[in-house]
Amino acid sequence: MTFILKINDLHVSYRSSGGGLSPALTGVSFGLMPGEIMGVLGESGCGKSTLAGSLVGVLPGNASITCGTVQFEGKDLLRASPHDLQQIRGRRISLHPTMRAGQQVRHVLAAHTSSGKETLNERTRQVFAKVFPEEGDRISRSYPHQLSGGQRQRVLIAQAIACGPSVVIADEPTASLDCTTQMEILEVFRKLREKLGLAMIFITHNPALLSGFADRVLVLYAGQIVECGPAETMLASPRHPYAKALFQSIPAASEKLGNGRKTKLPAILGDSARSSLPIRGCPFEPRCTDRMDICKEREPASVKLNASHTVSCFKYES
Repeated sequence: MTFILKINDLHVSYRSSGGGLSPALTGVSFGLMPGEIMGVLGESGCGKSTLAGSLVGVLPGNASITCGTVQFEGKDLLRASPHDLQQIRGRRISLHPTMRAGQQVRHVLAAHTSSGKETLNERTRQVFAKVFPEEGDRISRSYPHQLSGGQRQRVLIAQAIACGPSVVIADEPTASLDCTTQMEILEVFRKLREKLGLAMIFITHNPALLSGFADRVLVLYAGQIVECGPAETMLASPRHPYAKALFQSIPAASEKLGNGRKTKLPAILGDSARSSLPIRGCPFEPRCTDRMDICKEREPASVKLNASHTVSCFKYES
């Protein structure tokens, strides 16, 4: 098994104004196969965006990686020079309000190649054709204010794929979009995976977006992986109590019960804030409806349910 991206024992902490360290990720380890879509799920504050920032070296100034490795095609990104990191991750450019969409993608290409003007223009056209098959030229000539939210998101995707990456890290790419536009964005990613063989880490708080889209699902809680396995299995029958509660608390999951009547969605009681976590034991114990005495004594180990499915819960320890 050859991973294109391999994260091992990643620990990240944030330093407070008083100088103290607060852990954001603790011992995160997983691998991403070429062409695979990995969905990363969790509530706000669970460490999803910290994970994304760690993988591409764009953490805030008060964050520090205290342990671990991030191997991309055999190279440890945590020990790469700033120049090497820039070449690997591509240039991060937000949509500029006074620059046409095509110019913005062209700038990304120009930052990573010495090609002439005609070549850059042609490559820009090709990128827009992949993301906007029917109206690439019009979108390329448009300013951001002339585009819808979904179209602006697609331009960001065009920037992300402009230099031909093998891995795309998408942090909440459908946030603030309506349901129809969310599905359109997922379809764009799906087609790009088929055409370009992209591997992807797709970060979201909504499990419904991963159904029929992701190959595997990883669930984070309090900066730790509590469950990871095949998407079809995870979405149909999650094992960890937090994953179960998370999946049941979204409308799409509850609608499958569908009788046409309004249904009160179950909620995960308690607080996920770092200050509310227990000093020892399982981090989810205070909110868990299945908690046992041992859950207060120590953290559960990661248990292999099978070759591709792991869960950190005492219910599955032998």
